[in-house]
Amino acid sequence: MTNRTVADGQPPIRMAVIDSDTGFLQVLAKRLEGAGCQYRVLASPVPLDAMVAMRLNAVVVDLAVLGPQGWTYLERLCGRLPGLGVVVCTGQSSVAQRVRGLRLGADDWVTKPCHPEELIARVEAVVRRRKRAETRVDVGPVMVGAVEIRADQFQAYVEGVSIDLTRREFELIQLLAEAQGQVMQREEIYQRVWGYAMVHGDRSVDVFVRKLRQKLERSSPDWRYIHTHFGIGYRFDAELVVAAVPQEAVVPGAGLPRPVSEPVDAEAAALLVAGG
Repeated sequence: MTNRTVADGQPPIRMAVIDSDTGFLQVLAKRLEGAGCQYRVLASPVPLDAMVAMRLNAVVVDLAVLGPQGWTYLERLCGRLPGLGVVVCTGQSSVAQRVRGLRLGADDWVTKPCHPEELIARVEAVVRRRKRAETRVDVGPVMVGAVEIRADQFQAYVEGVSIDLTRREFELIQLLAEAQGQVMQREEIYQRVWGYAMVHGDRSVDVFVRKLRQKLERSSPDWRYIHTHFGIGYRFDAELVVAAVPQEAVVPGAGLPRPVSEPVDAEAAALLVAGG
């Protein structure tokens, strides 16, 4: 693994690049060395145990190199190493493919051809997010409403059952929960979760908030957690859902105290009922 001291004293990023494009790798290697990164080039995927042993901060992977089992390898890699930053850097792809990769656990997706500086910047942003997450791992479980947020497991639970969040969704709920009761602007959410400035018109925050909200509603239907502040952003606050009472179920006078009256004579009452 190529090694170089970082000028600012920060530990260098340890990363692997799973790619076989020699031309691209030559250019990228020079930029990685200039950035002070420690890196290893892998021409083909290696067993996950070997990836664990490398003690990496990040991995850049070209899906074309992974072959037919690429999606399975990506999913297992993200699941086995939840603290590893994963950036897919591959050729032209469809929206469905990019969405699938991100949902399987990739942190970012870069389309080739790309500038190596941009790729490195995205890797650095991913690693920064991972380090922020690691600093919060020692914090105990956070309870909000019926949801238990476990930073040590990158997951949230309701009554012990996992909500089954992706890594990006977990980072989102963790960020919102930390600012509980405060309105967070979309731009700030994007900056802190994605790691770089939001491009005008990007709806990624709204899309992921919608997915997270749907999962929360399915797992914890009695609570409402994410509140939209139109034109601004979102607020995370647990509020019990008050079920609306159907109009036809409302009985006039129900629940009201009965007026105090004189006792009614039984014979008179019978005459009243008979209409006499």
